[in-house]
Amino acid sequence: MEVKSRHHLRSDEIRDLETILDDALGVSLDGDTYERVDLVGTEFDLVLVDGEPSVFYVDGDPFLTVRGANAYPPERRVVTVDAGAVQFVSDGADVMRPGIVDADEAIAPGDLVAIVEETHGKALAVGRALEPGADLAGDSGKVIESVHHVGDDLYEFSV
Repeated sequence: MEVKSRHHLRSDEIRDLETILDDALGVSLDGDTYERVDLVGTEFDLVLVDGEPSVFYVDGDPFLTVRGANAYPPERRVVTVDAGAVQFVSDGADVMRPGIVDADEAIAPGDLVAIVEETHGKALAVGRALEPGADLAGDSGKVIESVHHVGDDLYEFSV
């Protein structure tokens, strides 16, 4: 991933970002430095929190990266998958109903969600919900489209 530009966020931009993530995910970022990184050839832009790629923008909306979700575990918009789904989700597969063991019922279709594994609660991926949270678990069908996962270019990004 090639960096197009980098700049530190102003205090009002930091405050807005922190408010959005707190409202949506129940996350309190506690960084000392916030730097926006615009990338070439990708639909994502990053925010480095203390040098770590913790937040990314998807369609203009900020959300935690996989690394960010592990550093600042979200309280809301979380979907938990069983051990059988871990390998597939970590490799970037979309999430199927049978692999889901728990989901935040407040999730709406189109929401970005953090996908975590049930044993340790570690984030594996970020996806876009295709169904309401109450309808995510079940017997069959794709219900979350993968957006970012462990091991992809965004996850491997470093400055």
